[in-house]
Amino acid sequence: MIFKQLFDEKSSTYTYLIASARGREALIIDPVIENVNQYIQLLNELNLKLVKVIDTHIHADHVTGASKLKSITKCSTIMGDHTPAETVEIKVKDNEYINLDNLKIKAMYTPGHTSDSYSFLMDNYLFSGDTLLINGTGRTDFQNGNAKDAYHSIFNKLLKLPEETLLYPAHDYKGEKVSTIGKEKKQNPRLQVNSVDEYVEIMNNLNLKKPAKIDFNVSKNIVLGA
Repeated sequence: MIFKQLFDEKSSTYTYLIASARGREALIIDPVIENVNQYIQLLNELNLKLVKVIDTHIHADHVTGASKLKSITKCSTIMGDHTPAETVEIKVKDNEYINLDNLKIKAMYTPGHTSDSYSFLMDNYLFSGDTLLINGTGRTDFQNGNAKDAYHSIFNKLLKLPEETLLYPAHDYKGEKVSTIGKEKKQNPRLQVNSVDEYVEIMNNLNLKKPAKIDFNVSKNIVLGA
């Protein structure tokens, strides 16, 4: 297997490239439109064919590169079936598998950050989008976010995975690249709560600024950045 973690400085977004070494088929998770040429160059250097691109949810802090990648490579676009993006070619359901040569990626519906948020599990690699972050969790105060939903997604789904599962989020603002489910259970300050009500109380009082250009980014992402 080929695995690359790429970082966008402007939006602190992680983009992931996964490929099967055998068939040279590749998949990209959460591409950023400004970095599409970088992705294409990397695909060419590694002699890979991009066949699928996934967005974990409708992002608010950057514009997705999904449509641009599709126009260049003819890849398929994928999101979870709760997405408001009508132009997505493949809408996967909770617990459905995405195949990439001999690799299997499981879709997991994990709403809370947004109502359309999905996480994706490949072997022991968890791509959690903005649902679960390293030492944090995704905010729940816009785009149909819901703190109670987020609690259930995190505590009743993601934290039920084996503790050695590697956590790869869609964002990090402090230079962290990877964690594990076990480490987050023990050290993530947002997860040291005793009830859903306690978690909701924390999330409803974060008082965070909205991302710059949120309205523009969301409207562009509903059409996959086209």
